[in-house]
Amino acid sequence: MSLDRRFCVAPMMRYTDMHERFFLRLISKKAVLYTEMISTGALIHGNCDYQLDFNKEEHPVAVQFGGSSPQELSQCSVKAEKKGYDEINLNIGCPSERVQKGNFGVCLMLEPDLVAECARQMRKSVDIPITVKCRTGVDDNDDYEFLKSFINIVKDSGVKTFIVHARKGILKGLSPRQNRNIPPLNYQKVYSLKEDFPELEIIINGGIKTISETKNHLNYVDGVMMGRAAYDDPFMLSNIDSEVFSDTKIEISRKDLLTEYLDYVHLMTRKGYDPKIMLKHVFGLKKGEKDAKRFRVKVAKIMNSSSLIENKDELLSMV
Repeated sequence: MSLDRRFCVAPMMRYTDMHERFFLRLISKKAVLYTEMISTGALIHGNCDYQLDFNKEEHPVAVQFGGSSPQELSQCSVKAEKKGYDEINLNIGCPSERVQKGNFGVCLMLEPDLVAECARQMRKSVDIPITVKCRTGVDDNDDYEFLKSFINIVKDSGVKTFIVHARKGILKGLSPRQNRNIPPLNYQKVYSLKEDFPELEIIINGGIKTISETKNHLNYVDGVMMGRAAYDDPFMLSNIDSEVFSDTKIEISRKDLLTEYLDYVHLMTRKGYDPKIMLKHVFGLKKGEKDAKRFRVKVAKIMNSSSLIENKDELLSMV
């Protein structure tokens, strides 16, 4: 299946779990959804195959791996394909110190030949697409020629899709959160990649907050990946299918959406999943509405009391 990546929701640790992805799929049929980053070490040595679980309703859905061993990435790719994922993404963008200690994430931009070999072995192992997510540079290696050289080397592995966060990564002195905000955005570098590599699919990421911004970026690149804004204001995605994909809009109200998701939460709670983890994803459902704060407070109270059934009707009355 060829994926239409004109709009994607970014992989975000502690946010884009299977429950969040189910919730977002109720809002948009077309957006490509990504898992949280999963380390190859956890899958191979930690008995953590459950991290690959997803709902059949989530398609199109991609898994993101973090790792630097071609052999381990190959093994994990086979597991992901057997699970039924539509794409496997290799994380070459995360700047956290924990990830650096595992020798993966953005520090691998300094080792493009290794990244190419990782991608090459992954592609040999599976038939689904292998994509790479990176930044525009790392530390002082942040000029356009560095980025262009990285892409040029890695594309020889056969990778055809690159998702580029339009900021460099800073390895020391900044937290992952600061790395999402302090290094300045440089969208032009990503646009230039599309000009220099027209045969590649280039997806832009970083600081994109609205559908209007998304549509503007699509004049220069093949797709847009939105992160925090999509999580903080999920109902915004109700316009993605019609405005970005020129497809039929999902006609769903906030109330109907919440009703369907709360039914899911109830079902999954009976299967042993933590309702608190699932309920946190609805915090932003009323973003921009006058009673949004009151709604968030009510959700928080339900999370703390674990009394969803008793409070369901009251919560629904607020939307």
